[in-house]
Amino acid sequence: MFRRSTAWRRVGTPVLGGLAAAALLVTGQPAGAAPADAAPRAPMNRAFAQAAEEYQVPRDLLVAVGYGETHLDGHGGEPSHAGGYGVMHLVSNPENRTLEKAAELTGEPREELRRDTAANILGGAAVLRAYADELDLDAAERRDVDAWYPVVARYSGADDDRTARLYADTVYDFLADGFSALTPAGERVTVRSRDVEPELGRYAKVRSLDEAPASSEAGALSTDYPPARWVAAHSGNYTVGRSASITHVVVHVTQGSYAGTISWFQNPDSNVSAHYVIRSSDGEVTQMVRERDTAYHARSGNPYSVGIEHEGYVDNPSWFTDAMYRSSAALTRHLCDRYGIPKDRSHIVAHSEVPGNDHTDPGPNWNWTYYLQLVRNGDATPPVQLNFTSYSTLRSGSTGAQVKAAQHLLNQNGFNAGTVDGVFGSGTESAVKAFQSSRGLTADGVVGARTWTALLSAGTKPVLRQGSSGVDVERLQRSLTAALGRTVGIDGMFGPNTETAVRDYQSSRGLTADGVVGSGTWGALQAGK
Repeated sequence: MFRRSTAWRRVGTPVLGGLAAAALLVTGQPAGAAPADAAPRAPMNRAFAQAAEEYQVPRDLLVAVGYGETHLDGHGGEPSHAGGYGVMHLVSNPENRTLEKAAELTGEPREELRRDTAANILGGAAVLRAYADELDLDAAERRDVDAWYPVVARYSGADDDRTARLYADTVYDFLADGFSALTPAGERVTVRSRDVEPELGRYAKVRSLDEAPASSEAGALSTDYPPARWVAAHSGNYTVGRSASITHVVVHVTQGSYAGTISWFQNPDSNVSAHYVIRSSDGEVTQMVRERDTAYHARSGNPYSVGIEHEGYVDNPSWFTDAMYRSSAALTRHLCDRYGIPKDRSHIVAHSEVPGNDHTDPGPNWNWTYYLQLVRNGDATPPVQLNFTSYSTLRSGSTGAQVKAAQHLLNQNGFNAGTVDGVFGSGTESAVKAFQSSRGLTADGVVGARTWTALLSAGTKPVLRQGSSGVDVERLQRSLTAALGRTVGIDGMFGPNTETAVRDYQSSRGLTADGVVGSGTWGALQAGK
């Protein structure tokens, strides 16, 4: 075998880090073998090894399919946008019923397949093997990972052959590059890079969405945004024309894979779409609805907004790569310039912030500060982390991320702490003392709970109550975490837990405990009370 040519292979960012690659070279683990840590304390590795053996599916191929679908995160049995469950994304919708097929093949109850990771992996292997049998793969071919390409394409569930090929190409890119992933439980699952030359079968005649096609074909470049590919959503999933001017950009997370999302928007049963979809690994952009038309992505916000979907899941930050942020920001900057949209958080909004929506995306793992810097400036250094589950006491000699946060906040509020370097030196101490004096706090130069509360809450005093969302709610949640000395979830959404924290703070400070954050509550927080 030899490594496939660059003409076939999508150019992307390898997902196997240098340290992981070096570790593989040291261990010398053979390609296709289960990692050495497939022991009782490594349940996912063990599940992949056992499922691969039982159904004679190459172990690394099975892992690569799961990684492409979910980054090996079962999301607690919650469904994807397409009704897919678990690490292997077993699907139950009118067009694709791999969940039911897996139940029939394995004898496992559907509920187990949805929620139990080992059962889900076994089900995915069973479905892949069934597809291989339908294609008459013999024992020798089943041992050859390159022979499984048409099987993987079918597993995508895509009706459109170009989308099915995009899905399979992604899986074989993972096999070629290798990867090392951490599961939500902290277990490492590794696939070693290899030479691949997939046997495309009938897909050899199908033009990949990653290739430059004729302008009349799916995959042609977008006329609205030239860097994007054009793949039309099903005509029943959007409305031709608009009833309002474009004034907003709405940021979404797909709750599924890139190829799966493109396929879902092509599905006439989905009744959903977005204008653009962005890939995690390299930031590739596909447009599916023209900007002049109304995509079905944000309910009340559909008439006046452009929707951008980002590959991944709300609860797993591993999908939100720098390539994705930069690509999306370039698109959003283009849209703002084209339609005169202000580049601020009032006009570039989360799906969760659009009135009448019950979604939570893009969620707390989406870095709005960095994203807006990229949208406004076209480039930026990664932002300072401000969100912590608790805030430690800092003093001269302290170092680390929380020192950076304090320095950043001091500088932001006009108290010169110098370079944000994470080292609490004399310049930082002087800035802390000056800030403390301005807030009527003891000017001892130590950042304790009261100083943290005042720093984290500094700013405007908007009225916030249950149902509010955005950056001001994040600021409130940070300051409550410091003031109460307990973790208050920092997600930018004012829900019941935040209201409880507000009432607790108000009661303990002698304020009216109504759960509404007005000028009195803000004033107490900003005074470090």
